[in-house]
Amino acid sequence: MTFHNPAKDKVAFAGVGRSKYHRNLDSTDTPGATTLRACMEAIQDAGISPQDVDGVCGSMVNSQYVQESLGLGDISWFANPELVFGNQLIAAINAIYSGAATTVLVYHTTHIFPFQSQKAATDPFRQRAANLEGRSSYGGFYGTGHLDSEPYGMSGATPYAAWASRYLHQYGVSRDELALVAINAHSNGLDNPQAMKRMPLTLELYRHQKMVREPLGIYDMDIVVDAADAFILTTPERAADMRKKPVLIHSGTLGRAGKSSDIGTLDLATTGQTIVARRLRESSDVDVTSTDLVYLYDGFSIIVLFWLESMGFCGRGEAARFLAANWDAEKQKVLIRKRVPLNSHGGSLVEGATQGAGHIMEAVRQLRGEAGVRQVADAKTALVTPGGILYNSQGFVLRIN
Repeated sequence: MTFHNPAKDKVAFAGVGRSKYHRNLDSTDTPGATTLRACMEAIQDAGISPQDVDGVCGSMVNSQYVQESLGLGDISWFANPELVFGNQLIAAINAIYSGAATTVLVYHTTHIFPFQSQKAATDPFRQRAANLEGRSSYGGFYGTGHLDSEPYGMSGATPYAAWASRYLHQYGVSRDELALVAINAHSNGLDNPQAMKRMPLTLELYRHQKMVREPLGIYDMDIVVDAADAFILTTPERAADMRKKPVLIHSGTLGRAGKSSDIGTLDLATTGQTIVARRLRESSDVDVTSTDLVYLYDGFSIIVLFWLESMGFCGRGEAARFLAANWDAEKQKVLIRKRVPLNSHGGSLVEGATQGAGHIMEAVRQLRGEAGVRQVADAKTALVTPGGILYNSQGFVLRIN
């Protein structure tokens, strides 16, 4: 079945906002307060008033709370899909294209919960927030993707370590080759003032990192953070009358294979990523492997290798060789075709674990020419895959006129 895309270029990013990313574990910095800061900044960035918003869609923090706290007034559409962030974007795209709403505030919030930090585990406010949000464990945090009834407790780092082990074994890849993902992230993060880890990473440091779950260590895993990102989405016509340059959503899709649980997936090639890749290729006028910007989700370093192969940058099992072939030894970075950076902001491994929202934010800022010292010259197209391997794979092609 061929994927049709009637919403192609019919929805645009018109405003962006972000709270401060941090790991201070400040009890006064609640998920709600963090979300509202980002949302107000997005509204102001678009140059509109709160009353211009008639749709609200986000993760963790309830849309009703956001609506009332911001004084949005009456709205005609709202939703709170589960993680990760591409779910919220797809829902908003469909709402705008269908006419359910005209101007949608979309947001994503992350909060360091008790099961993610020893210090957070002793904070009564974070304990309360976790319980209220149904996120006192990974079972609640990831919803249907990770059920407590799954055998062997396959959640968090456990399944990704298992898939990484199988990948390294099946394709004869070493951890030194996997290290290029982490080293690239740290090199890019040096130019990102909002990155949580602003330090160079060498192969020697990577080899001697603290092992969390073989073969993944602390540099292979994203860093939890208190953060929020927000966006104003609307039609290109309305966006043209707003303050900033519109960034068009050329194509977007979700993907989940028939066998998609961590313990039920058939093999390394049967994943939601392959569905995303096929649908983006079928629905886009842009060659997804030739965009000016590339943002591949990196909640765990191994996910990047899967995305490179699934999207067609290289063949199955060839991602490590692809990274090595596109490695700039002087800059200690991946430069695809010698010019296209991979995760120019440092990605989730360095900037912070925002389930893809940070990747979308960086892509929009780059296309608007607002990325500062990280700016890629003449960038007009971006590939963003803000999801994982199995049950939450997602992909978008963004562009500017």
